[in-house]
Amino acid sequence: MSDGPAAEPFLAEEMPAALDGERVDRVVSLLTGCSRSEAAALVEQGGVQVGGTTVTKGSHRVHEGEVVTLAEDPARPPVTVEPDPSVEVPVLHEDEDVLVVDKPPGLVVHPGAGHAGATLVHGLLARYPELREVGEPDRPGLVHRLDRGTSGLMVVARNPDAYEELVHQLSTHAVERTYTALVWRHPEHRQGVIDAPIGRSRRDPLRMAVSLDGRPARTHYRVDATYSEPAEVALLTCELETGRTHQIRVHLASIGHAVVGDELYGGARQRLRVPRPFLHARRLVFVHPSTGDEVEFESPLPDDLAEVLSQLN
Repeated sequence: MSDGPAAEPFLAEEMPAALDGERVDRVVSLLTGCSRSEAAALVEQGGVQVGGTTVTKGSHRVHEGEVVTLAEDPARPPVTVEPDPSVEVPVLHEDEDVLVVDKPPGLVVHPGAGHAGATLVHGLLARYPELREVGEPDRPGLVHRLDRGTSGLMVVARNPDAYEELVHQLSTHAVERTYTALVWRHPEHRQGVIDAPIGRSRRDPLRMAVSLDGRPARTHYRVDATYSEPAEVALLTCELETGRTHQIRVHLASIGHAVVGDELYGGARQRLRVPRPFLHARRLVFVHPSTGDEVEFESPLPDDLAEVLSQLN
């Protein structure tokens, strides 16, 4: 998933003693391998934070223990997303301002490392070319996203005004996003809130982790059912208050209840084979950017996950 917004920091690094007192533009260049001019441009554009505060002068000095965060890779070449009509994207709703799609599992949402083509946005551009003018060039129309293995509902903006409004709603936690998850073991409490910051893992850049210097993250959960055979698992309803990369998966794993089938966070086990993380974005509620009315959409559990549930008792 990302259960999160369309953009996440490219890099967050705690400064070692060796870089204490260095200029921030040199630090960015060292961390990414880009040129000093590229690093300086990113700093001037407000794409670098030091200790959680945006700095815009390359001469700013960093200190040991401070976390330097980059919004994007300064050396990343511009990405042009071309329409691809071969990518089928189920659209549940469309009007002049928004699209609501029901993303199938296995479909990557936007181009990234190892996935240059055949993504959800490639398919959407083939049907809705106006998306090219909305949001970020490599993520046209996207205001949030889901991980490759996660299925379910996403809202896409069709014009800049709708984009700005939906981004605002997400940032103020006004969008309701409800997920169904199957996790290992039975939670001690029938419901709860996991309030723990999430940042990129220092050991593995492909993983996220609960981290004291991460970004604030809150996940609400409720136990809907428990099962004992063929394995001790529980069916949960999860609601996102924030939307960080891999938020639900990281939070549930951090309390000892990894999502069943999630190889990245310890949820893939022999006792119960699942083709992907058992995680589905089943409900989406937001205020329509033009009408001001609250709109709600729901997606039933996909067949592959429903089949897993049918094997439990």
